[in-house]
Amino acid sequence: MALVHAIMTALIEDDLSGYELARDFQASLGFFWHASHQQIYQDLRKLADKGWLNKREVSQSGKPNKIVYGLTRAGRDALAEWVYGATKTQAAKDELLIKLYNLSGDNAAHLASEISGRREQMMRLLYLYEKIRLRHYDDPQTLPTRRKGVYLALASGIAQGEQFLAWCDEAMELLATVEA
Repeated sequence: MALVHAIMTALIEDDLSGYELARDFQASLGFFWHASHQQIYQDLRKLADKGWLNKREVSQSGKPNKIVYGLTRAGRDALAEWVYGATKTQAAKDELLIKLYNLSGDNAAHLASEISGRREQMMRLLYLYEKIRLRHYDDPQTLPTRRKGVYLALASGIAQGEQFLAWCDEAMELLATVEA
């Protein structure tokens, strides 16, 4: 998936400025697709140049005017075409997994510490996911169609996070048996 599809997805329901899009992206799609503010602004310009987004200037009192972007009919058509296309997955790149190929008695405690830190990060993320699930998706059967899709993405994140926690526990248990 190109970042452009994530940006267009974020603009399905509301027109947003680049700042608003970047902020909202971090709190939703950003859980599954990372993008810097610079990347988002570059792709907004590209999408507008293609005619897939319109942009309009909004006056603000006491602040510089802002540019607000919205999906055009052509953008909605391009997004729909992408949804029907084949889904691509990307292989994960994780330095920690390469480091584990270099496991020795000398570095086992350090690697266990890195895994423990990752476990803590995942616990915080799962806590946030659960808060979101309980607040907005308590009864998925009653959700409108598009929100059911968002719920399924969130449920996938929760399941993957729980699986990662189990792996961390197994890894730390095994690393504890490595002799220095």
